Amino acid sequence: MKLSHLITGSLLLGSLLVTAQAHNHKMKADIVDTAVAAGNFSTLVTAVQAAELVDTLKSKGPFTVFAPNDAAFAKIPAADLNALVADKAALTKVLTYHVVAGKVMAADVVKLTSAKTVQGQDLAIEVKDGKVYVNGAQVIATDIETSNGVIHVLDSVVMPKS
Repeated sequence: MKLSHLITGSLLLGSLLVTAQAHNHKMKADIVDTAVAAGNFSTLVTAVQAAELVDTLKSKGPFTVFAPNDAAFAKIPAADLNALVADKAALTKVLTYHVVAGKVMAADVVKLTSAKTVQGQDLAIEVKDGKVYVNGAQVIATDIETSNGVIHVLDSVVMPKS
């Protein structure tokens, strides 16, 4: 067999393997695994673990998560964030305030003025200048589909009323 045929065959096999891997990645992960894989939700994932909400967010759902990214959590003074993470009840209240039951895609979010959270209070939804805001936090990425819902990324952490 000629070397060129061997190289061509190897390239073809490599291409098939890459295609197969890409196809496997189309199978959606759950909300938690999607957040971990994204790489910019490490603070949120740590908080979800501290509040013992991992199993809930890995369950069937569906859920819509308005997920603050790491930059959003960085806006909170470190002492305040550490105190929040240390207070499981308060942390659970804040985290569940970012979750809405059901799968609400961006096209539907923009038609709403509020959404009832799993925590029990409503989030205020507003569209200004073509941008969507949830309790004043801007939605900076939308429709990250998961096997058990959808993630919309916020630029700030939203806090429930006391």
